Amino acid sequence: MAEIFLKKAVEKYAQLAPKLADWMEINTPEGFTVFSYLREYQRKLGTSTHLEWLSQEIKRRTRVIRVFPNEQACLRHISAILMETK
Repeated sequence: MAEIFLKKAVEKYAQLAPKLADWMEINTPEGFTVFSYLREYQRKLGTSTHLEWLSQEIKRRTRVIRVFPNEQACLRHISAILMETK
């Protein structure tokens, strides 16, 4: 079922945002691993508290810079933030 939704999303963004569509097609299937676990474990793995915190941390630290010279600079900065987190 999740694969069907992914395929529709990739098709939707293929023209609008091709880089995003390519990224989704390559990286999103790894997230489907959670569905292979028992339902009781899926619930615990499905919590997003840490992801929400991480998203806020990235937003907080990139807001300081305001304008990146190019996409690679932004990706390097976010990668550095992710490498610092535990």
